[in-house]
Amino acid sequence: MEKITVTLKEHSYPINIGSGLLNKPLLYMPVKAGQQAMIVTNHTLEILYLKQLYQILKKNGIKINQIVLPDGEQYKTLSTLEEILSELLKKSHNRDTTLIALGGGVIGDLTGFAASCYQRGVRFVQIPTTLLSQVDASVGGKTAINHSLGKNMIGSFYQPTSVIIDLNCLDTLSKREFSSGLAEVVKYGLALDCNFFVWLETNMKKLLEKNIDALAYCVRRCCELKAQIITIDEHENSLRSLLNLGHTFGHAIETFMSYGTWLHGEAISVGIVMASSISYEIGILSAYDLKRIKTLLLCANLPIYGPQEMTPISYFPYIMRDKKIFSGKLRLILPTSIGCADIRNDISCSIIKKSIAMNILIK
Repeated sequence: MEKITVTLKEHSYPINIGSGLLNKPLLYMPVKAGQQAMIVTNHTLEILYLKQLYQILKKNGIKINQIVLPDGEQYKTLSTLEEILSELLKKSHNRDTTLIALGGGVIGDLTGFAASCYQRGVRFVQIPTTLLSQVDASVGGKTAINHSLGKNMIGSFYQPTSVIIDLNCLDTLSKREFSSGLAEVVKYGLALDCNFFVWLETNMKKLLEKNIDALAYCVRRCCELKAQIITIDEHENSLRSLLNLGHTFGHAIETFMSYGTWLHGEAISVGIVMASSISYEIGILSAYDLKRIKTLLLCANLPIYGPQEMTPISYFPYIMRDKKIFSGKLRLILPTSIGCADIRNDISCSIIKKSIAMNILIK
């Protein structure tokens, strides 16, 4: 087991990474005998892990309840949030309760947002079960729900008490879900760490084969990079925005196509290519690096072309509601080379449209 500490001014917490951690959660969880806790999970994970976790906690004297939600991005809504809060009230949970998010990014976001709201804030623990949530969504305290007009537009910054990453959970992921998580992995290498990007180019096959040593290094490196960023910029005032590489365009795809049609990582993969194409068009990214980016994403079994249902114009209503707009100007996260990215607010609409058009698959 490895441990990374996220060090913040007001609240620091551990990220625990290893195999078999679900069998010994009390080593890493803040819940003690006699205290309350609520597990939040979905129907898919109910079958795989819920009974095991529930019984361990109950056996150790914790007053444990559970809520099982439908599975999918389309359920990350205000009504689902209300369902969680209502269950907490019905079961008389008080301010010393702990919410436990057992699932991927959707469950983590919903649980974290509920924890930030319930009685003005209670503890919550992240137990991420997908690659995407292990390398990205479970760390950093971003919590949110979706709106029909935009993804993750309603939420809060609210840090977990601890993160428990059991690499064995990745064994049950489908190939599509696993590849979806690899998009966020590629993002870290492209935006922040050239050496990690090169490592991915060499080791992508091992990751797809779920080699445990490769997975352990990959998850740890992503968590280290994110912890470094949020230690400097917890509330995304500057540097943390670099972690949104590809997300402006990716969120537009997810929203337009209806949540759940495209997986998050699939949309982010296309978004990374679109952002990289803008960098190439304005002369800050070489043709060679653009080719390397596309090649690595293809090796991860990810798409590099946007949906043919979307025209360049159809991206703009979502882009112009992006959370990175300040003083009426759209800030784009653009790679300048492998391992480096920059925040730009001077990109013309014509360049954006051209770059989107270049990356729409026309059949």
